[in-house]
Amino acid sequence: MLDESLLDTPEGLAEADRRGLLRGAAEAGARVRTAARHATEAGVGDLKPDGRPRAVLIAGPGAAAIHTADLLGTLAGPGSPVIRLAPTGVAPAAGALRWELPGWTGSVDLLLIATPDGTEPSLALLAEQAYRRGCTVVAVAPADTPLTESVSRAHGLFVPMATTPYDQEEPLAASSPGVFWALFTPLVALLDRIGLLSAGSDALEKVADRLDTVAERCGPAIATYSNPAKTLAAELADTLPVLWTEGTSAGPAGRRFADALAELAGRPALVAELPEALAAHSALLAGPLAASADPDDFFRDRVEEAPALHARVVLLRDRPISELTAAPAARDLALSHDTPISELEPEEGAELETLAELIAVTDFAAVYLALASRA
Repeated sequence: MLDESLLDTPEGLAEADRRGLLRGAAEAGARVRTAARHATEAGVGDLKPDGRPRAVLIAGPGAAAIHTADLLGTLAGPGSPVIRLAPTGVAPAAGALRWELPGWTGSVDLLLIATPDGTEPSLALLAEQAYRRGCTVVAVAPADTPLTESVSRAHGLFVPMATTPYDQEEPLAASSPGVFWALFTPLVALLDRIGLLSAGSDALEKVADRLDTVAERCGPAIATYSNPAKTLAAELADTLPVLWTEGTSAGPAGRRFADALAELAGRPALVAELPEALAAHSALLAGPLAASADPDDFFRDRVEEAPALHARVVLLRDRPISELTAAPAARDLALSHDTPISELEPEEGAELETLAELIAVTDFAAVYLALASRA
């Protein structure tokens, strides 16, 4: 059950936030600025690329690497495919994970390593393997970790991860906002430098400004009735979130939201892109999860038993560039089954800015749901 009173108690939220999740969300703009500065100091702006790589490979553990690969692939488009190298192994521990380069990897490819740990032996071996094949290596990881030396031996570029003192207080959650922006920002700057996307220093500063604006709107001191993230968290309490996305950038934001709900709040969620989501989830909304479905005995004790779980649609949209949109059909489908619907649409701006806003608001919502559910 969600303790809604805690949402409007900043002191209580701070006490419950043992992993620094709210601080990570609130300081996302500052983390972007620090990470961009680290990329500059590491020499990203001084690179003289010979051309676009044939493929960009991304390796790293956990949700942060998954989301980074997903977002970079979306922003880069089809010019050079962005491929995540999924790890194998017997456990999600640094010493147990294994990564391998595809057999076709060579000198025309680029390997990116993104990890909030830096002690994974297999990532060090991966960097050495890439060097033997002539593949360029760039890594973002905490400074003074074993990976630093491995990338240096591979004649690669190492960018220290932007960290804060409280990162060391508790184990880092892979879906935490601070981890994501610290890994994502330097790699965006790198891909801008080699011509795969457009995100120069001005663009990153605008992203940081947009994240600051979201933090002002969604911070713990802002009451639920005027706080979109707290409102969304309260709406999703005791529901099955059904996340529908529309627009190129909204897709990765929705997938990240689903992962954050699972890892941070322990809540399952379904995610699909419009218009295919309408067919994929039509039967779900018409079944026992629909808000109108009530198979319970009228005389059962509703005080002693938990309420039935019902679906709630969350529509995440980019600002439409044309009148062609499936949003009206999505609303009609949800409402025809008495399924409530929440909507998020960013303010106007460049693609990276609107993407950052969607991620930031949903990050805050996942954190509030996690903190208020465990109080």
